[in-house]
Amino acid sequence: MLALLPRLRRFARALTGNAADADDLCQATVEKALVARAQWQAGTRMDSWMYRIMRNGWIDTTRARTRAGQTFVPEEAGLAIGDHGARTIEAHVALGEVEAALRTLPDEQREAVALVLIEGLAYKEAAAVLDVPMGTLTSRLVRGRQALLAKLGEAA
Repeated sequence: MLALLPRLRRFARALTGNAADADDLCQATVEKALVARAQWQAGTRMDSWMYRIMRNGWIDTTRARTRAGQTFVPEEAGLAIGDHGARTIEAHVALGEVEAALRTLPDEQREAVALVLIEGLAYKEAAAVLDVPMGTLTSRLVRGRQALLAKLGEAA
């Protein structure tokens, strides 16, 4: 499970759009997985099981936030300002553009892109995590890629 943490955090970041919520989602996912560890079946992929727990947890969190009407201060409001060097700044800008473009995608497309393109899951595995047919995953992925390329082309 420890080896999965970097991958889980990336997926959490793709789902949530900010580091603080991603960390909270990762922690909640690990807690749920530890509590439900008897439900995991040996011989199956733990990463797919954990992604499913995370996705369901994020859906629950989003619904709770919507009902409660909570709002959060944007991540940018709390970032420290400092000179990290030209390469680091350029990398942060590029990453910010990609994250912003990813946030504009509908949830279904963002999830497909995150699992397949960022996390490297096979189409079949990603379809199982999202509980959709392969064709549905493929069409969401194609539309998501096209939208990302269009958004990133506008940013250039």
